Amino acid sequence: MNDLITILGVTATGKTRLAIELARILDGEIISADSRQVYKGMDIGTGKDLQEYSTGGNPVPYHLIDIVDPGYEYNVYEFNRDFYKIYDNIVSRGKMPVMCGGSGLYLDSVISGYELKKVPANKFLRKNLEEFDDDELIRKLKSYGPLHNVTDILDRDRLVRAIEIAEFELKNVGEKEEHEPVSSINFGIKFDRETIRNRITERLHNRMENGLIEEVKDLLESGLTPEQLMFYGLEYKYITMHLAGELGFDEMFAQLNIAIHQFAKKQMTWYRRMEKKGVKIHWIDGTINLDHKVTVVMGILRNYQG
Repeated sequence: MNDLITILGVTATGKTRLAIELARILDGEIISADSRQVYKGMDIGTGKDLQEYSTGGNPVPYHLIDIVDPGYEYNVYEFNRDFYKIYDNIVSRGKMPVMCGGSGLYLDSVISGYELKKVPANKFLRKNLEEFDDDELIRKLKSYGPLHNVTDILDRDRLVRAIEIAEFELKNVGEKEEHEPVSSINFGIKFDRETIRNRITERLHNRMENGLIEEVKDLLESGLTPEQLMFYGLEYKYITMHLAGELGFDEMFAQLNIAIHQFAKKQMTWYRRMEKKGVKIHWIDGTINLDHKVTVVMGILRNYQG
């Protein structure tokens, strides 16, 4: 058996259900690799579906969900630190760690063994960057290479921090040592483009009907500013704009639906990039039922054990 099983895929592919079923069979525990499910109170918009962990049999333990308050800016450095701490604990108890999520940077940081240093603040650089407008900062960030996280360009403070990190890595490249990566066997759930579009739209309708707007309203009433909530993008951005009167409901829904489709395409691009650099992903047909998916995955796992 490999050290880690990873279940990935674009949004709305049913990753969580498959991961939970495998964890139940293999006496495992889920480690979430979702950059937004870490936030308390952001449940419907991030698709936590926590009830699934306790249905259909014995409850499956999960980690890195609901660990920080909204408004805090959790990042991949903290994810890596927290992942390895939890991973070691699960393995030490003889359980099987199952990583599940769609955040490409988080997934890849574990599978490829990134070495992520805690980058100190550079007051001199920050002072110099005050003279740049946002467009100039975006161009500067892109000059370092492909964007690791597109949400970095949506907020000026985050944009400056991303440049600060890029500058640090550029100057300290010779000192970097990679983590010894865990041995992960990776499964992706895949649908054709039209099917995933339909699934995204249908899921968005369901979330709207089941309290998504009320969730965003409650977060705003809890003391979060619109700017803080919009930082998290997608549902939280567009519904906040709707509640502020900037977008009517139909316009908000249409723009949000398009944004989620675009997000799914970016997720797939990230996975393809992982494959190009040598990460093996076993793609599972999303249209087959859950039992069939489990059978396919277990067959591949048995081959690896042999």
